[in-house]
Amino acid sequence: MARVILEICVDSPEGLAAAIEGGADRIELCAALNLGGLTPSPGMIEKARKARIPVVAMVRPRAGDFVYGPDDLEVMEADIGAIRAAGLSGVVFGASRPDGRLDESSLARLVAVAGDLELTLHRCFDLVPDRAEAMEVAVRLGFARILTSGGATTATAGYHDIADMIALARGRIAIMPGSGITPSNAGSLLERLPVTDIHASCGARLGVAPRTVTLGFATGTEKQTEASRVRALKQAVTRNGAPKLRTS
Repeated sequence: MARVILEICVDSPEGLAAAIEGGADRIELCAALNLGGLTPSPGMIEKARKARIPVVAMVRPRAGDFVYGPDDLEVMEADIGAIRAAGLSGVVFGASRPDGRLDESSLARLVAVAGDLELTLHRCFDLVPDRAEAMEVAVRLGFARILTSGGATTATAGYHDIADMIALARGRIAIMPGSGITPSNAGSLLERLPVTDIHASCGARLGVAPRTVTLGFATGTEKQTEASRVRALKQAVTRNGAPKLRTS
């Protein structure tokens, strides 16, 4: 039976420990998951370096869009260099043109710095106007996988588009569903999609004091990964680890 890799995204030391305890196969290390994930701090990178499972780190210098200028790219190159020096397994990044197409020249520049690190193209892919064109760019640049919700708010809502992407990929690059995946819906998704990886946060809402939000120190949407949720998702993934594509 084929094994589906469970990737858990975390943005705190507690979340990192919970993901490992719950049985994650791989960690996506971030800061500020409530903003879609930003580049983690040097301290978090050092902490994750000691993990007993593979860790890939987000490289996203700021919130907002993925249209990066020269200064952004310099920061991203330096961050990739630090992640590589720390010995993590891979990096997660993307770059877009103003029209939503992948910025191939900027991506190529970052890929060159990454060297032999494993590459994940993040959900900037969900913004592209032409998926077939973007897929060829990702394959040409050597990305191992694409994280996607199929352009929808959740992977379950974007199921049909994810299935189309898998067909476009033709086995040349992994398509990893992410966004809104839970123990209750993972099984049906995996039964219909022949994927090798899935991505989730398994987070529970943190209680934040109202004044902390009022003063701008938090948004009130912060979550933290829970080991019990990771464990339940891992069980659901294990039960459905040999998916077959169904289009109806």
